[in-house]
Amino acid sequence: MSDMLVKLYDLPEAIPGLEHLTAAGVRVERALASDKHTILDYVRAQFSVGWASECDVAFSNRPTSCFIAVKEGTVVGFACYDVTAKGLFGPLGVTESFRGKGIGKALLLKCLLSMREEGYAYAIISWVGAAEFYRRTVGAQVIEDSFPGVYRRSIGIDKVLERERSSDELT
Repeated sequence: MSDMLVKLYDLPEAIPGLEHLTAAGVRVERALASDKHTILDYVRAQFSVGWASECDVAFSNRPTSCFIAVKEGTVVGFACYDVTAKGLFGPLGVTESFRGKGIGKALLLKCLLSMREEGYAYAIISWVGAAEFYRRTVGAQVIEDSFPGVYRRSIGIDKVLERERSSDELT
């Protein structure tokens, strides 16, 4: 699970497919502080406590560095940046039944374009599990020898590294 690098200056000015999502009743927008607990409950229930912790930090940033996808008043996806470290994108998650509709792409691009507007030239996508999605969507390139990266100081990293070693031995 390496990190990936994205050249923000190479991104498009507009988000392709956003009109299609809007027409389907999906709003993709910057999260409001007043919705913090609803969003954190969603992230915790759909993904993990760790991702909820990272998302929580996004609400301390100004502007908030969390974007959400909402359909009929329900959160169906989220993405954050500048939470574990400056210049890092992630986490990103979309409710399973809403995957494959372009929501993840829209959330990713909303965050990366916001990072560019804030003055970043590059972004690092941290601890990537879906490398092909990021490569195809934003031209991200793997950063060799970047695992576990910034997370090497994480409390639970020893367990993660042990799982990685075990899976490497099986292949």
